[in-house]
Parts: sequence; C-alpha cells; structure tokens
Amino acid sequence: MRAHEAGALHGGLGSRGPAWLRTPADVNTLLPHLWARTVTRGDDGVLTVGGVSVRDLADRFGTPAYVLDEEDMRARCREYVHAFGGHAGGGAPRGDVYYAGKAFMCRAVVRVIAEEGLCLDVCSGGELTTALTGGMPPERIGFHGNNKSVAELTRAVDAGVGRIILDSDQEIDRLSAIARSRPGCRPRVMVRVTVGVEAHTHEFIATAHEDQKFGFSLAGGAAFAAATRVLDEDVLDLRGLHSHIGSQIFDTSGFEVSARRVLGLQAQIRDARDLELPELDLGGGFGIAYTTQDDPAPPTELAKRLEKIVEDECDLAGLGLPRLSVEPGRAIIGPAVFTLYEVGTVKDVDGIRSYVSVDGGMSDNIRTALYDASYSATVASRASSADPILARVVGKHCEAGDIVVKDEFLPADVRPGDLIAVPGTGAYCRGMASNYNHVPRPPVVAVRDGRARVIVRRETDDDLLALDVG
Repeated sequence: MRAHEAGALHGGLGSRGPAWLRTPADVNTLLPHLWARTVTRGDDGVLTVGGVSVRDLADRFGTPAYVLDEEDMRARCREYVHAFGGHAGGGAPRGDVYYAGKAFMCRAVVRVIAEEGLCLDVCSGGELTTALTGGMPPERIGFHGNNKSVAELTRAVDAGVGRIILDSDQEIDRLSAIARSRPGCRPRVMVRVTVGVEAHTHEFIATAHEDQKFGFSLAGGAAFAAATRVLDEDVLDLRGLHSHIGSQIFDTSGFEVSARRVLGLQAQIRDARDLELPELDLGGGFGIAYTTQDDPAPPTELAKRLEKIVEDECDLAGLGLPRLSVEPGRAIIGPAVFTLYEVGTVKDVDGIRSYVSVDGGMSDNIRTALYDASYSATVASRASSADPILARVVGKHCEAGDIVVKDEFLPADVRPGDLIAVPGTGAYCRGMASNYNHVPRPPVVAVRDGRARVIVRRETDDDLLALDVG
C-alpha cells in the first residue's frame, strides 16, 4: 500500500502485487517500517502517535503540521550511541556520533540530542546559534561549511567549539590568524578530504567525483598539502581527516573505498611527519525507508560493518585504530516525523489517476520537486471499505510540479476533509521549507506519552509581513 508498489507504472509487481489485486484492506494497512514507532492505526482507521489521535492533533494545532514522535527520535539516538559510542552513561567512548543538524534542527531537538549523548554538526552561524542556545556543550559541536566567514569562525573559536572541519586554503588562513590573535588558543580541526567516491542509495562510483565545492582533493595532492600546512602553521590542533561520500546510502561498499583512500592519506602523513592522527570521520548519509523498496540496516549492523572496514584498512596500512566518528542526520530525524495534511479537492483525470490536493505542498516539502524523491501516504482519519485507486497527492501551490507523493494507492472514497499522513518527512522538509506563494510554514508538534506540544510554532500573516518595509 505504499508508493512504488504500482507494477504497471514501475515495470514490476512491487512487494504487494499489482493494482487489480488490491483489496480494501490494503488501504487500511500500516507498514511499520515506514512509520515512527509509536504510530498505530485503531479499529476505526484513525492514526495515533504517542497515544494522541491525529484528529485531536489537527483540531488543536491545525494542518499542515509536522508531527514528531519524540520517543522514536530518542530511541534512534540511543541506538546510534550504543552502536558507535558517544557521551551517554559516562566512561570513555570509543567513538562519536554527530547529529547532522542540517537535516532538521531547533532548540528542542538540540536538547534531545544533547540529553541522549550525541554530538552535533552545524554548518552556518545560524545553526551554531541554535546549537549553543539549545544547550549543546560547545566542545561537542563540529562546524562544517565550505565558506565560513571570519565572523563565524571567530564566534566558533570564542565559544569553544570542539572541532572545525577545514574546507579550503583560505579557511586555514582565516582560522590561523584568529588563533594567533588569542594567546594560548589552539582550535581543534579536521581536514575534509574529497576522495573521489560518490554514493547514493544502492550504488556508488569510485572515480571522477572530485569536481565539487567541498573539501580538498585527494588525487590532486591538495589534501596532503592542506594537512601538512596545518601542521606547519603550529597554531591549529589537527585531530584527523574527514570524508563524506553521499546520502540515502544503503550499501557500505562506498565507505570501504572511502576509508581505504582516507587512511592511505593518513599513512602518508605518518610517514612524512612521524605522526598518527587520532581521529577519523566517515561522515553520514545513512538511508531510511521512504517506500517499501528501501531496506536500511540497523545502526548496530552499520557500526559492525564500518568498524570492520576501518580495522582491516588500518591493519593493511600499519596504523593504529583512530577514534571513529559518524554523522547521521536523516537516519535519526527522518523516520521520526510525518506530515499531517487535510484534503481540499479530489479530481479524477480521465481514468489515469486521481489528484488529491492537500493544504500544503512544495513549501513544506520541496524534496519531491527538487530531487524527484519518493514518499508514501495514507488516509489517517478513518478506515475505508472502498477499493484502492491510484492517486497523486499534490499541494496547493501555483506550480504543476507541486507534488508531495507521486504515486500512491488510496481508497476510492477519499474526499475533502480527510486527513492524509506522509511518513518520513523529518529530514530536509522543515529545514528547506519556504514561503512560496506567501504560504506560512507549518508548526512542528512533538508528541510523547500522551502529550503534544509545539516546538516550532506555525507562521502567521504577521510573520510574512514582518520583514516587508515597503
């Protein structure tokens, strides 16, 4: 009952058979691996999350709304900390888990991340402000970005940010100058290495992918030169090397190639400078299930595979094991959130499909239009005995490409006033949301143990006009 099961459209039968074999029961089926853990469907067909009905959420907070299952998010945090190490429970961790704040961040989420023992990646001055005001200890913050300003770097140094990931020669100049102006200051840094590996979903390519704005080229020698220069400057504390190879990754083969190349550089630095760098960051990009075709590995399995890769490559290079860091963002927040919409109109188009228009769209989820991303959907406010129909869930914006869910089977009696829930919208939806067509951005509502609270309020017309000085 989820997107990409339409065999006639996608060249196969999918995991639950073609459309003409669908039964009314299918449209009432909730597939657990696509949803946050406390989401259930009652006998009346109504979804609940954290013990709260979506009808009650819609009545109280309106639609559209991003609904965060806080217990689900916390559980995913704990799983990553347990699998890779972290700062929970005391003792010396064997590794660090940095939540990638760009996936979605607000102060309430920062507090959860800090409480559950994770570190936090930021990549702008605004994200750094959110992290610090949200209570994340500065020593557990990593600062990314390919064009950090002098002001941003200065604030990071003065705040005591735990590590700054260097991305250019100019940044080495800027940060070195800031460090020299503060006697006794020695910022901890990593060098971001572009390793020529690109990985997305189940595929990776191991060559010819250094043509990008991030990092120092490995093949061209820029990464070795950058590391050598940082050591020569002697005002920065070089902790290790950083690599990030892609997003929505299900196969660790790309990480194996990346680790081999980065650790090869680490061995080169050791041989040239008689120094073994103590840390290695393999980045993030771990995939989640948006549709039935996605099958992500649990964190324990990811940790086992990545640690084995690093151990094997270190053995081959004669290196000691570095402290390993990873940067999950989507994998933690993505499955923990669904977006709740209300249906406004339904149109049947020549028997091809029905267009189900909801009260949000590309302003609250640009990923379908931007990346051709696939999502799932279900009628969340009632059960139905109607046969399934092929539907496209679309938004209210003045764009033909304003699509939320490209293909989904919904009950034939879907109608105005129904609530539609779209799972897996925690990552890059609120963070990339806009005011296109002057539509206010939705709230984020956190639900846990029968209680719901707003952690990011809904925008108002006054908010839309607040910056208008005309």
